[in-house]
Amino acid sequence: MINWFLIPDVWYKIDDVKRELKKIDVTGWEHLGSKIGHPILLWMSQVEIRSLFLLPILFLCALGAKQDREIDWWETTIFYQIYPRSFMDSDGDGIGDLNGITSKLEYLKELGVGATWLSPMFQSPMYDFGYDISDFYAINDEYGTMEDFDKLMSKANELDIKIVLDFVPNHGSNESVWFEEALKGNEKYYDYFMWDDGVVDENGTLHPPNNWNSVFRKSAWEYREEVGKYYLHQFAIGQPDINYRNPEVVEEMKNVLRFWLDKGVAGFRVDAVAHLFEVDKEKFGGKYPDEPLSGNNVDDPESHNYLSHIYTIDQEETYEMVYQWREVFDEYKDKDGMTRVMMTEVYASPEITMRYYGDGVREGAQMPFNFNLITDVDGTSSAAEIKYALDKFLTFKPVDKLANWVAGNHDNNRVASRFGPELVDGVNMLVLLLPGVAVTYMGEEIGMVDGYISWEETVDPRGCNTDDPINYWIESRDPERTPFQWNAEKNAGFSSADKTWLPVAEGYETLNVEVQKAAQTSHLNVYKALAQLRTEPAFRHGRYDSVALNSDVFAFERWHEGVSYVTVINFKDKTYNLDLTYFEHVAEQLEVVIQSVHSPKNTGDIMDAENIQIEAHEALVLKVVQ
Repeated sequence: MINWFLIPDVWYKIDDVKRELKKIDVTGWEHLGSKIGHPILLWMSQVEIRSLFLLPILFLCALGAKQDREIDWWETTIFYQIYPRSFMDSDGDGIGDLNGITSKLEYLKELGVGATWLSPMFQSPMYDFGYDISDFYAINDEYGTMEDFDKLMSKANELDIKIVLDFVPNHGSNESVWFEEALKGNEKYYDYFMWDDGVVDENGTLHPPNNWNSVFRKSAWEYREEVGKYYLHQFAIGQPDINYRNPEVVEEMKNVLRFWLDKGVAGFRVDAVAHLFEVDKEKFGGKYPDEPLSGNNVDDPESHNYLSHIYTIDQEETYEMVYQWREVFDEYKDKDGMTRVMMTEVYASPEITMRYYGDGVREGAQMPFNFNLITDVDGTSSAAEIKYALDKFLTFKPVDKLANWVAGNHDNNRVASRFGPELVDGVNMLVLLLPGVAVTYMGEEIGMVDGYISWEETVDPRGCNTDDPINYWIESRDPERTPFQWNAEKNAGFSSADKTWLPVAEGYETLNVEVQKAAQTSHLNVYKALAQLRTEPAFRHGRYDSVALNSDVFAFERWHEGVSYVTVINFKDKTYNLDLTYFEHVAEQLEVVIQSVHSPKNTGDIMDAENIQIEAHEALVLKVVQ
């Protein structure tokens, strides 16, 4: 199945398309459509390739023919996510900080990273470790000062590394001045939050306004005697939802963006944006309606998955707000010509995710995060399932927008723990070499694994709220947040403290940056090689084709102006002999360019394209020999 002409910046002449269409298998796909102005071919079941419905597609693809357009800074860079609390501790208190990040920026440069996204470093009581913000305009004391932030920005500018911050617009903190003023009866700040009366039963007992529950379990409502009302918190109790039906709040949050943009940041990742609005209760007689049961065979009423969140997630007003924020970003581009990038965190269906790009008239986020490599596949997946997960985003995406690839973050188990350590290089090949923007969570470049955190050591509110010392680990996000492993010294070189905020993962003595830098072959060195290869025209401008060669082996080709590369990944523990001449641009021989750490092959090896042996869990990047 060929889907290369769905990819942005991959344009074709009619003759190219005609030749490739001869090989297309068009069975098994059921959708045809796109947003107005974005021609997208979605495969139709039982359609002969000779059918005339393809002719308009040929014409539209030809109209789009374009070569090597000017590329914006964010389109081919690598975004590297740093969780500040766990990256580097400069003052020995066991907690990572801004000066620690500054001291390690050269490491990012060595990796080939062009931008770093920092998880929240704003003032916070740290109930949810920075995602409960008490002052959107200040640096958290544990992380440093505004002067430290300015030094970080200055050093990053010297190294030509862009800084992207986390914007957490859905909620604040119940220890913020805003919330404290609301409890005092200050009308301005009272209207910054979501309040409602409770429900009194026949026994005179007060209950929450409805059945809405929190992402972190239990009721999403918390009562405050000071005002005699419940406030809404879609996440932790300490994270009251902000009221975006209040125009003053809308302007306040735009000013937060402007404050940090004025300091030189290159954009924001927008947290939990799908939760931004709730249904307008005035449409329901002034009372927030109950949400229906999810039907997901969840028998725990306190679980977020117990309900179908039709009134608290993905409301229509959310997209309008994102478009307004994009206008703020573009104010700055209009002044100096540099794009400020917006990345949105949305775990949703493709149809919903794509709306964050824009509506065809107004622009939204450049990067609605693509979590398919996290949510859809793991080490048990077949090659066909891997291909489907990749194709799904590419197929639904507007043709003039870029894809992005995210395989890990601070909320999900690490790549090495989900796929297995043997597939770390293969997954990094996907993230860095597929068409689009690459996003890497700190530590994935060296294959860090989830750390074991006991119930007594668990601090993540999502884990703690289970009240379950046996199964807490299913919900806890602490394992993927353990301190970064720099070397084999105390606390993996992260901190000189006697105790770090989370314990360092076991095995750091041999799994760390210093060891992998010195090794002849290592995940780190493979990652660096991939980052360098990513700068080649075939990956910056090139076209794309992919195939599941069998149940276990996935392969894709990138090509541009006569230069072609094929990446092959064996996701299972079997050995196969492969014929890569499926790809049109593959000739008689292929040269090994990059190989995974356990591969028996060497860089420069020449292989017969019709008979390539790939070992268990092996991953290869091959160049077509001209």
